[in-house]
Amino acid sequence: MSRLGSLGSRLYRGEVGYDFIGKRKIWYGVSILITITAVVALAVSGLNMGIEFKGGAVFTTPSTSASVAQAEESAVSASGHQAIVQKLGNGGLRIQITEVDLAKSDAIKADLAKDLKVPEEQINADLVGPSWGEQIANKAWTGLGIFMILVVVYLAIAFEWRMAIAALVALIHDITITVGIYALVGFEVTPGTVIGLLTILGYSLYDTVVVFDSLKEGTKGITKQTRWTYSEIANRSINGTLVRSINTTVVALLPVAGLLFIGGGVLGAGMLNDISLSLFVGLAAGAYSSIFIATPLVADFKEREPQMKALKKRILAKRAAAAAKGESAEDEQSHDDDVPVDAAPTAAVVGQRQQPRGHGRTPGKR
Repeated sequence: MSRLGSLGSRLYRGEVGYDFIGKRKIWYGVSILITITAVVALAVSGLNMGIEFKGGAVFTTPSTSASVAQAEESAVSASGHQAIVQKLGNGGLRIQITEVDLAKSDAIKADLAKDLKVPEEQINADLVGPSWGEQIANKAWTGLGIFMILVVVYLAIAFEWRMAIAALVALIHDITITVGIYALVGFEVTPGTVIGLLTILGYSLYDTVVVFDSLKEGTKGITKQTRWTYSEIANRSINGTLVRSINTTVVALLPVAGLLFIGGGVLGAGMLNDISLSLFVGLAAGAYSSIFIATPLVADFKEREPQMKALKKRILAKRAAAAAKGESAEDEQSHDDDVPVDAAPTAAVVGQRQQPRGHGRTPGKR
């Protein structure tokens, strides 16, 4: 852990770093490929909407010796629709059948009681109408839309509109990937899924804002100096918060992985999959988009501004002049008096170190 802390300190000071911004086209390509895969999966397979959205009936039986497979076969035979069966802790069964109305529920209940060998009066039936499910779906979309609008407004006020647009693109990226994974694996989409989705969007936004705040501080007075471009300072902001992002993501993923793989997979508590999958995929996608999508997009937007283009041209010209004189750019630029303290340097390549600045004196002489 001490080594990781030391690495984090060196990344923050700019002594080492990775060129995230310089390789942004690679990250864009990876994200586009993943997004296309998610969209295709959604178009081909669609989402397995839960009973809360499609309407149907949930039958809960008392303790029975019937297996899950037997109950599923009996439910399909009685209703003519696919059924989801879960074993309860008391030995009973929870049988969920979509698109079942009140007229059919009594007949299905009687058939289940006969096949599962339990008293019909002890089977509890809960009906969910399709109109209620439609209202739930509409409210979920409305809540998501309001969340997006508030995010854009807040970031535009706290930072600037370019950062707001970049954060919105990153959030849409996270939503698309998470929804695409649900389409690929066929997990049921329930209100718990929606709650998990909104939760990971908040986490992704938090991670993005941390980088944006560092970037905002680092670029104060950037046009008054000729040492570092906007992209270089943006790269330093990512590197400076990289270890923090990794630590928070790993800590957040561990309990969610327990819910998904142990609770849903090993213990068979399938209802945990509804929320745990969205949290697991969304947390991972949110950490990725904060580093590889949001900040590189801001750098792209800013580098298109006339003043940033002019600044980059001056910086490159100065570096070329220093190289022609046989001096390093660091030595040439160490004499600048107009460099803001916030615009600290960044290492663009892994392992690159800053050289100590000379003070114009020969060691040992006054």
